[in-house]
Amino acid sequence: MERILPKHHINIEAAAAGWQISRRRVQALCAAGRIPGALRVGRDWMIPEGAPRPVDGRTKAGRAGAGEGGSPQPLPRKTPFLYMSDLYHTPGTAEECAARLSYHHEAEVLFRAEVAYSRGEIDRVYESASYLLQQHSGFYAILSAGMLLAMCAIWKGDLSMWRRAKVHIAEAPAESDFDRDMMQLAISAVDIMLYNVTSFPDWFKLGSFEALHQDALPAAKVYYAKYLYASAYAVATGTLQMEGVQGLSLMSVVPHALEPLIAWAKANRTVVSEIYLRMTTAAVYYNSGKREEAARHVDRAIALALPDRLFGLLAEYCRVLGILIEERLSRVDEAAWREVKRLHRIYNEGWAALSGSVRGKRIVTTLSPKEREVAKLAAFGMSNAQIAEKLHMSLSVVKQAIRVTMEKSGMPRKEFAAIL
Repeated sequence: MERILPKHHINIEAAAAGWQISRRRVQALCAAGRIPGALRVGRDWMIPEGAPRPVDGRTKAGRAGAGEGGSPQPLPRKTPFLYMSDLYHTPGTAEECAARLSYHHEAEVLFRAEVAYSRGEIDRVYESASYLLQQHSGFYAILSAGMLLAMCAIWKGDLSMWRRAKVHIAEAPAESDFDRDMMQLAISAVDIMLYNVTSFPDWFKLGSFEALHQDALPAAKVYYAKYLYASAYAVATGTLQMEGVQGLSLMSVVPHALEPLIAWAKANRTVVSEIYLRMTTAAVYYNSGKREEAARHVDRAIALALPDRLFGLLAEYCRVLGILIEERLSRVDEAAWREVKRLHRIYNEGWAALSGSVRGKRIVTTLSPKEREVAKLAAFGMSNAQIAEKLHMSLSVVKQAIRVTMEKSGMPRKEFAAIL
C-alpha cells in the first residue's frame, strides 16, 4: 500500500538535496529536534517545505553565529541537562549521542561535559563549564554551565566556586516568565545538593511542573525526588518541622511518589534520570529499613550505569548507600567498585568541606560505614537497643560506635544530624 505523506512536507532525500548536506545529517538533525515541524513516519522523517537549513555548529562561522555578537543557537532540548533528556536513551551509547550533536558545537560540549561529570572526570567538567560561560551562550547553556560549575565546587570543596556558580545562574539571560521559573528551579537544584530544601518554589514543592517545558521534566523529576528525600531526612532528624509529621513517617510514604516517577523515566527512555531516581528511591527504602527494595533499585541503577562507566553518579550516593552499593556492585564488577570507592573518597571530602562551610559546621568524614549507619539512626532518634535490633548488632557494638562518633565529631548525640 502506498504511504500517504503529510501535506506540505518533503522527505529526507529532498531536504538533503536542497540543503546540500548528507541524508544522515538530516536524520541526525531531525532526531535532535533541530528542525521545527519535522514529523516521524515509521523509520523516516518528513520535513516541512521551505524549512530553513539549521546552522552548522561544527563550522567556525556557525560557532561565531552562536556566540558573542550573534544570536545564540538554541540547544536541542529546553533543559539545563541534556544528558537527562531522551537524547541519551540507551546505556552504552554516550559517545554516539555526543557525535550526533556535532552539528551544534555548544550542545556537544555541554553533553560531553555532563557525561564527564557522570564519570567523575571533574577537571574536564570545569574546563567545559568555564568555556561555555565565556562564550556568552544562550539561556539554557549558561544555566547548564552554572549548574555544572556548582557540581564541580562540591567535588572540590570550593565555596568561592559555589557562590560564583549561583551568580552565573542568576545572571542567565532570561527572556520570559518560563525562563525565570527555570532559573528559580536551577538555583534550588544547586541548594538541594547540600540538602537545603528551603529555596524551592511552592509550585515545585507540590510537584506541579506546568511552568516547565516538557524537555525539562526528566531533570525536574530527579530534583523533586531529591527534594522529597531531603525533606523526609530532615523531618526524621528533627531539623525540619512539619505539622502532623515526625520521625520516619514521611520517609515511609515517599516511595509512593517516587515509584511512578521511575516508571515514567523508564517509559520515556531517559537513562540518567532513571539512574538518579532509582538511587534516590533506594536511599529512601534503605533509611526505612526496606533493604530488599533498596537493593532492587541499586541493581537496576548499576546495570544502567556500567556500560558507559557512569561511576560518578554512583559515588554520589555512597554517603547514604555505601554498604549496599559495595555489596551489589562488587559482586558484579570488583574493579568498578574500586573506582566508585575512589571517586567517593574525593566527593565525600569535597562535599563535607563545602557543606561544612555553608552550614558553619564541621562535617565528619572519618566515620566507617558501620559507624555512619549507627550515627544516622541515632540522629533519627532511635535508642541504642532499637539500633542494635535494626542493624543486627550487639548492644555493646552500638554503644562503641556512638562513643567513637562523639569523639570524632566533638558533638553530643543529639547533634549528630549536623555532622553527617
